[in-house]
Amino acid sequence: MQHRNAPIDSGAMGVGSRKVLTFALGAEAYGVDILSLKEIRGWSPVTRIPQAPEGMLGVLNLRGAVVPVIDLRVRFGLKTAEFTRHTVIIVLSFPMERGPRECGIVVDRVMDVVDVDLDRIKPAPDMSSAQVNELIQGIATLDEQMLILLNPENLVKREQADVALASSAA
Repeated sequence: MQHRNAPIDSGAMGVGSRKVLTFALGAEAYGVDILSLKEIRGWSPVTRIPQAPEGMLGVLNLRGAVVPVIDLRVRFGLKTAEFTRHTVIIVLSFPMERGPRECGIVVDRVMDVVDVDLDRIKPAPDMSSAQVNELIQGIATLDEQMLILLNPENLVKREQADVALASSAA
């Protein structure tokens, strides 16, 4: 059985589907497996961290847990945009070696939860950047629009490594 956040293997595709939370960054549609979702929050200011890596906006207090928050637009090298009433923080949760970890990602707007047939998910094209390859699980076509499926667990692992690097440099 394939782990829910494992990269999509074209040989493992077949019958079945996954529920995916879709969201927008500009005109592009992205998705994450709904099983990674902890909650969706409206935008609220975060506490800034000195010398934080680019893209890390800061942290928020989520019922006593300190959750890092990253701006996906900055992380993906997209043009920045003003936060609006549609801007949200999607809080994702993952099992990690030291227990569950949460990370918030700031997106322009949440779109929908959809079923994506596994046989419609294609492997991401091999990009010359290992960073990009690690973050993209696959690409699906949904209602004539390309849906970029992210591997949020790798995003969180990378963010943790960036935070540790920034902490050691201080």
